[in-house]
Amino acid sequence: MKVYLHDIPLDEARARFDQALRAANLSGRLGEEELPLDEDLLGRVLARAIWAKISSPHYHAAAMDGFAVRAGDTVGAMPNTPLVLSIGSDSVYVDTGDAIPAWADAVIPIENVEPLGGGGVVQDPRRPEAVRIRSSVTPWSHIRPMGEDIVATQLVLPAGQQLRPVDLGAIAASGSISVWVARKPRVSVIPTGNELVSMGSDLMAGDIIEYNSLVLSAQVRAWGGDVIRFPIAPDDFSAITAVVKEAAGKSDLILLNAGSSAGSEDYSARVIEELGDLLVHGVAVRPGHPVIIGMVHQDDDPSQADSSRVRYVPIIGVPGYPVSAALTGEIFVEPLIKRWLGLRPVEPIVISAHLTRKITSPPGDDDYVRVAIGRVGEKILAAPLSRGAGVITSLVRADGLAILPRGSQGLPAGSEVQVRLYRSTAEIDRTILAVGSHDIALDLLAQHLAGYDRRLASANVGSLGGLVAIKRGETHLAGSHLLDPQTGEYNLSYIHQYLPGRGLRVISLVKRQQGLLVAPGNPKGVQGLADLGREEIQFVNRQRGAGTRVLLDYHLDREGIVASRIRGYNQEEYTHLAVAAAVASGRADCGLGIAAAAQALGLDFIALYEERYDLVIPVEYYESDLLGPLLEILADPQFRHEVALLPGYDPGCMGGLIAELP
Repeated sequence: MKVYLHDIPLDEARARFDQALRAANLSGRLGEEELPLDEDLLGRVLARAIWAKISSPHYHAAAMDGFAVRAGDTVGAMPNTPLVLSIGSDSVYVDTGDAIPAWADAVIPIENVEPLGGGGVVQDPRRPEAVRIRSSVTPWSHIRPMGEDIVATQLVLPAGQQLRPVDLGAIAASGSISVWVARKPRVSVIPTGNELVSMGSDLMAGDIIEYNSLVLSAQVRAWGGDVIRFPIAPDDFSAITAVVKEAAGKSDLILLNAGSSAGSEDYSARVIEELGDLLVHGVAVRPGHPVIIGMVHQDDDPSQADSSRVRYVPIIGVPGYPVSAALTGEIFVEPLIKRWLGLRPVEPIVISAHLTRKITSPPGDDDYVRVAIGRVGEKILAAPLSRGAGVITSLVRADGLAILPRGSQGLPAGSEVQVRLYRSTAEIDRTILAVGSHDIALDLLAQHLAGYDRRLASANVGSLGGLVAIKRGETHLAGSHLLDPQTGEYNLSYIHQYLPGRGLRVISLVKRQQGLLVAPGNPKGVQGLADLGREEIQFVNRQRGAGTRVLLDYHLDREGIVASRIRGYNQEEYTHLAVAAAVASGRADCGLGIAAAAQALGLDFIALYEERYDLVIPVEYYESDLLGPLLEILADPQFRHEVALLPGYDPGCMGGLIAELP
């Protein structure tokens, strides 16, 4: 098997692609089309400037309801010496927008005149016999002169303008009924893979729901392109070649999803070589390094030997992992679509932030690290999220990307990084950053906080990690359930040890059951911790510093069970749901966790212990407007009812003040 994959720096990959686009005359706008002026033009890009065909207004117009007059006739009018103007020769009633008579040069608002009629009685103030005024007006008062807004022949909008609602109004006001806009790029998205199944299919082991094409297509539409979304193509060289040839005849760009690596069923590079030129196979970025870039040759008239008739269609082989696919779109597809529309590349908001924990990076790659962002005091903090290329929820939760250039090999906690924001700085300022132990009640809390214009961003690093984050000023609150083996009390001894003298409030969130999560029917017959020492039992643990890990070690010690004899004791996960997933997948036979996690993945649960889960909050945030809604929700009967519905949860202690420190 020929192995093509060879990573090159991102700058070099972009340069090769740009050179090929220029050679194919594809480096600028693709074309233009004339369309009628209507709301469907919103977001389209002007290919030609808009020049005013008429003035707006195209006549002198009344700016208010009132009486058109000659300004000179009002000179001398004062409160004590009013003037009377007759209707017809000296004044005439006009509504807002009416044309001003040629002899008039001002309008007196109707509320500033006294209508006069026969016998002093006026039935209709707009049709008096005369009007009395008590102040003079200056020429052109309350008149919109011709061309006040737009003057015929002036530039209304330049080419390259992306049309907004107000732009459509300006075009109409200037007399145009159609506009020339940049043609939308047509992008074909082709998913490939024998393991893929359509959304809604019955799933079997090994099946993967195909949704990358959905994400890529939505990205293309958001960036201004049109999409042709093909059905799933099997892992077959001839089949993929045929689909790519079909797509080349219909589109300006092809996104060939998956098969971009160098495995036995990765055909993308071979297909591109068969149909055109392979420019790049592998880019030094993580996630997403097995990117392919090429050009497919599309002969407009195969009967002619003239090479000038060959049409070139760029093709990007997009990696199969969902995070890699989405980031490939941002790195390569978005800039190309913007270029073809005649728009400048998007310039994201970039802020400086400090990492909440150490991260490592491949030495030869640009590393795109997904982060949650929060402002804690005067510091803006970036909490790294899951690094897995298959974890699309890490992009859902991400507030931005911190890009570590190749050669850095990572950064220690506290390092300053530049973050490209996905959210506005205003949203960041409304974000509550929670670092510490994972709990499902926090997910419910996040839903309720959305109704108070607050966001809850969580970083699951374990209870002890949450206390350390408070010590370093890197979180608004920490979730903790650390059991003191000496006293049987939760959290307080650890707080005194790690946060001595710190002003804190410890608030009870819930009591919850901890127990062993096992496969449905408990096929291994696990009953308690004593069974963990059995040779055939594979365990999955929580990470060091997690409250569940502390709880486990406490009871192992009490029961005289040696941890080193437990298979999987050093196999660590960072959340209860991750432990449940390990058991549900068969990677482990059991793990210690909460009942709600067992229910979520259809596992059996063997209840062992009840524990208290607290929120540890620095006093300055406890008393802040930012956390005010959170404390209000803890007292909400509806929220407590929803938590009580979670299996193994008791919210009876919720909101109780456990400790006021110091």
